[in-house]
Amino acid sequence: MKKNERMKKILVIGCGGAGKSTLAKELKRFLSLPLIHLDTEFWNPGWEATPKEEWLEKVNRIVAEEEWIMDGNYLSTMDLRLSYADTVIFLDYPRRLCLWRAIKRIVLHYGKTRADMTEGCNERFDVPFFRWIWNFKKNVALQIHEKLASLTDMKILIFKSPEETAQWLSSEENFLRNEAI
Repeated sequence: MKKNERMKKILVIGCGGAGKSTLAKELKRFLSLPLIHLDTEFWNPGWEATPKEEWLEKVNRIVAEEEWIMDGNYLSTMDLRLSYADTVIFLDYPRRLCLWRAIKRIVLHYGKTRADMTEGCNERFDVPFFRWIWNFKKNVALQIHEKLASLTDMKILIFKSPEETAQWLSSEENFLRNEAI
């Protein structure tokens, strides 16, 4: 992607609780691109996972669309999604912050389905999810950094704090010019 080209396929990744869906909604507001929450696509009511073959077909259909903002990790399809994206935003936040935000989210939405989730996937206390967040840096983030280091033809933004993200997002010029800071 050339520096002044318009962002059309944006992948927002990061630890659970980092704020991927919130950032994706903000990007949609600025750029008016279709928004895809991968959690909504992957999870069926009652927290039933989409079967592997069906999941791959679904992701293939989504990435082939002309424009999108997509939030979610799902390492099983990360390479495929990266091959179509022109921009990647990685929220590489501290694990304590992500854990705190995930707990806060559960408290605020417990027993209800969030707007960025499949109906019937009510917010719940989930110990394995908390473990996944706690171990994200060593189990997932390292793989993501390796994948991103090998990419050359796209805009890659890695934010280490919500303040960095907010600074970039609040600079309306970034979206008018479509340039990263």
